[in-house]
Amino acid sequence: MSSTLRKTASVIFFHGSGDTGPNALEWVRGLIGRDFAGSHIRYLFPTAPEQKYTPFDGEISTVWFNRSTIHIDAPEEVESMSESDDIANALVQNEVDRGVPTSRIIVGGFSMGGALALHTGYRLNTDLAGVFAHSAFLNRESVVYESLAGASVHPELRMYHGTDDDVVEYEWGQDTFDKLRKLGVSGTFTTLDNAAHELMESSMLDVEQWILEKLP
Repeated sequence: MSSTLRKTASVIFFHGSGDTGPNALEWVRGLIGRDFAGSHIRYLFPTAPEQKYTPFDGEISTVWFNRSTIHIDAPEEVESMSESDDIANALVQNEVDRGVPTSRIIVGGFSMGGALALHTGYRLNTDLAGVFAHSAFLNRESVVYESLAGASVHPELRMYHGTDDDVVEYEWGQDTFDKLRKLGVSGTFTTLDNAAHELMESSMLDVEQWILEKLP
C-alpha cells in the first residue's frame, strides 16, 4: 500500500503578492472543482514571508520579494530577490531530499509567484522538468536573461495571460515570453481573451494536463 502512495514528482505553486499558499490552493479548487490530478505528484503551495512591500505603500504583506513599482521598466530589487532565491532553492532542495530528482520537479505561479518561478527555473535550477507562469512578467533588464545567455538546457515553459489584465499588462507577459524564446526556451504563450488579472478554469486545466504529461 505504501508504494502506491509514494510521491515520485513535485509541483511547487507560488502565489501572488498579498496572498497565501492555502488561498491559492482554494482558488485552484474553486476553478476546477477539485485538487490537481496525479496521486504520485506532491503539490506544494507555500506562503511567502511577511515583509514591507513598496507598491502597497510599504505595508507589511506576504510577498516573495519587494519591488519599487509594478512595471516592466523598473529595476529588479537585487537584495530582496536574493532572499526569495534562498526560499525557492530550499523548497526545491526539500523535494530532492525526499528522493524526487530535479528532472521531476515543476515550478509555477501566479503574478509575482510566476516571476519567482521564472527566476527559479531559468536562473537557479535550469534542470527542472518545467516552469509555468500565469499573469506574470520579468523586468526588462532581468538578471534571468543574462543567466540564460550562457545556458544550453532549459525547462519547458507554459505562460498564460489575460488580455484585460490591469495589474500586469498583457504586453509585458508577451515581451517576457518572446525574450525567453529568443534565448532558447521552448514553450507556449496562451492568450486568455477578456480575462483580467486572474487564474482561469481553462488555464488551470491546461496546466494540469501539461503537468501530467511532463511528470507521468
